[in-house]
Amino acid sequence: MASRGWIRSVPLIAAALVAALTFELGNWQVRRAGEKEALQARIEHLAHETPVQYGGHTLPQEWQPLTVRGRWLANRAMFIDNRVHAGRAGYYLVMPMELTGSEDVLLVNRGWVPVGVDRRTLPAVAAQAGEVQLTGVARVPEAKPFALSGNQVQGVVWQNLDLKAMAGYVGRTLQPFVLQQSSDTGDGLVRDWPRPDAGIERHKGYALQWYGLCALVVLLTGMNVLRRRRRNDDAQG
Repeated sequence: MASRGWIRSVPLIAAALVAALTFELGNWQVRRAGEKEALQARIEHLAHETPVQYGGHTLPQEWQPLTVRGRWLANRAMFIDNRVHAGRAGYYLVMPMELTGSEDVLLVNRGWVPVGVDRRTLPAVAAQAGEVQLTGVARVPEAKPFALSGNQVQGVVWQNLDLKAMAGYVGRTLQPFVLQQSSDTGDGLVRDWPRPDAGIERHKGYALQWYGLCALVVLLTGMNVLRRRRRNDDAQG
């Protein structure tokens, strides 16, 4: 009899474990949404700050507005492929800049340029000679970005920003972030940067799904327990 009772308890124990797991997963998604909300608030706050002059010494926060001065190393320009703007295919033009007053080199994402009629001919974008000054925000590239193929580099065309590999191409040590240029330097590049999507609503949606599944498990288990009790009462009656 004791063995039979334990076997009957197995579904109830399993339901309790599933309910606890789904409830905790819902809590985890809520915490993630809170973290993303804090990140979004920080980005919005930094966006309204006055750009700080950066000279290659103290590292900035990600999304911090910066002003830099230096000269382009135009012979080491790179094009980041498969970048779409307004439904058109194109590239991001990334160019190293040697900062004024130091030997530090910073990669600058100068903006978007459309693909030409023939992909074998890359767009011609002018690089101002001598010292230039520009503003932008500090961005840290993804550590392991998605790649369409294993062939990451074709000449000066790259699939993704890879600071370590690009440092080898440039032949200089690079700063551990990229400046996403915002100032207009009359070069015709598009700098309509997409606003960051922290995924807050997605996390909230996932949380709602997990909580809903938890509630469903509790409801079905409760109905099953009540059904069993009624059967037992009928049998005893």
